[in-house]
Amino acid sequence: MHRKAGFSLIELMCAILILGVGLVGLSHGITSALTSSKETELQTSAALLAAGRIETLRSEPFIEAGETSGDFGEDLPNFQWKQSVSSTRIDGLFEVDVSIEKSRTSEVVYDLRTMLFDVPISSTETGKGSKGDNHDRRKRRSRQ
Repeated sequence: MHRKAGFSLIELMCAILILGVGLVGLSHGITSALTSSKETELQTSAALLAAGRIETLRSEPFIEAGETSGDFGEDLPNFQWKQSVSSTRIDGLFEVDVSIEKSRTSEVVYDLRTMLFDVPISSTETGKGSKGDNHDRRKRRSRQ
């Protein structure tokens, strides 16, 4: 007997099933890659914003312990920040914690901790100086 060349219905259905499973896996992989990319972009933005808050604090004439918070204005409405500055056992050394949160959910996206040193206002620095001398020095430092 002579048989016609071609595919049977079973072979065709198996090929479609294999193709379908492959396409589902491929689309899931692309979706995961895009989600990961977006999360990385969010983390990078938050890290830069936190570093910017630290630099803003560093540029101030002197550091004071306490907690503050705020947002980044209309330019970056999706983020807000919280900053905690606490003194340590070493005079003039402060522990700084800056948290960047999503504005809508208050979910912490990035948390940056560092230590900053600010020359303490004391008479020990010059040996004979007074608090007023150090305060004048800080004012000069802030003008530079």
